[in-house]
Amino acid sequence: MEESVQYSRKGNVGIITFNRPHRLNAINEGFLDHFMAALIKAMKDDDAVTVIMTGAGKSFCAGEDLKETSSGKSFEKWIREADLLQDVQRLTLRLNKPLIGMVRGYAVGGGCEFALSCDFRVADETARFGFPETGIGLTITQAGTKLLSQIVGLGKAKELAFTGEFIDAQEALRIGMVNYVYRADELEEKTLTLCEKIGKRSPLSLRLTRTAIDLGLNSSFEQILEIEAAHLMAVGGGGNEKTFLEKRMKEHGMKKE
Repeated sequence: MEESVQYSRKGNVGIITFNRPHRLNAINEGFLDHFMAALIKAMKDDDAVTVIMTGAGKSFCAGEDLKETSSGKSFEKWIREADLLQDVQRLTLRLNKPLIGMVRGYAVGGGCEFALSCDFRVADETARFGFPETGIGLTITQAGTKLLSQIVGLGKAKELAFTGEFIDAQEALRIGMVNYVYRADELEEKTLTLCEKIGKRSPLSLRLTRTAIDLGLNSSFEQILEIEAAHLMAVGGGGNEKTFLEKRMKEHGMKKE
């Protein structure tokens, strides 16, 4: 059986592709296991400096496959799916290289959360983003409430989550949900060009910079200064980053959180 999420590479760019185009790449049983496997392949691929997350066909990911859900899903299956969704998000956020969401068509519900977990997003003019959960009796599950408010601001995040309204690519660009909007026929080329630009940078510097930016969202200025100093020693001084960080924090009477 063909995997519903696939991993491939083009040059030094890894590509994670949701591969259920006949169902707009909606999430079904087996999808999340395949997604985890693709993320692990991307993480272990030393030849991939950057990674693209995208969907086959005309959609990024339409979220939960409601056809499967409507046929009945046991409580045990809901528990397993919630656990897997969150494990996927943990692994995505811990990926050791820049991750770019390349979005065409629908990125809604869980699919929108997948997109938000990327470091940034590019879209074509057909892209649509939204959270329909409140209209169908479901909830946001994969830290999307946190990611959305960090990216677009608290008020806009609550509006999108409460109303369930979808927004188009231009509105997503205006509120900062995506970085660029391209024509459909140039989306892949433009995304690969961005990856090529990033791919010329030091992989270690990219990994540490990604980590520092993410940690900085929940760190004090002193904590992020210490993290950045440790990273500098790791790339420039040849020292042990963990040992250096612990020593510096002890000197300043700080505790690891």
